[in-house]
Amino acid sequence: MRLTKSTDIALRMAMRLAVLDDTRHAPTTREVAEAIQVPYTHAAKVVSRLRHLGVVEARRGRGGGLSLTTAGRTGSLGHLVRQLEGVGDVVGCEDDPPCPLRAACRLRGALRVAQEAFFAALDPLSIGDLVETPTGPLLLSLTPRPES
Repeated sequence: MRLTKSTDIALRMAMRLAVLDDTRHAPTTREVAEAIQVPYTHAAKVVSRLRHLGVVEARRGRGGGLSLTTAGRTGSLGHLVRQLEGVGDVVGCEDDPPCPLRAACRLRGALRVAQEAFFAALDPLSIGDLVETPTGPLLLSLTPRPES
């Protein structure tokens, strides 16, 4: 199973915010995007989604910026990834054209079980867990790319 680019960016952004919680400076979306080396436009869409899910708080204006909510830091990683990815089928049985085996296929069910096992393996973890040493110090060392 492979996560979407959006989910990958969301998790990396949440991890970056988790290690910056102890600093006084709330980073902007642009600053986080530059530090984790993703396009600003993608990061802005991801922040919107994370705000909707209650993972990130965004404040506008002077003194504004992004921060990770308590739910974002301590909530189940499996739950977050399910919300970001959706729980659709791993394969496109109903695509156009639909798979001719779909009426009697056992693969779809086996893949659904494997997908749930993937999410279940993430359930006991949180973003806070992901930023423990050695990851947290590495995330803190990231600096935005210099502008050309």
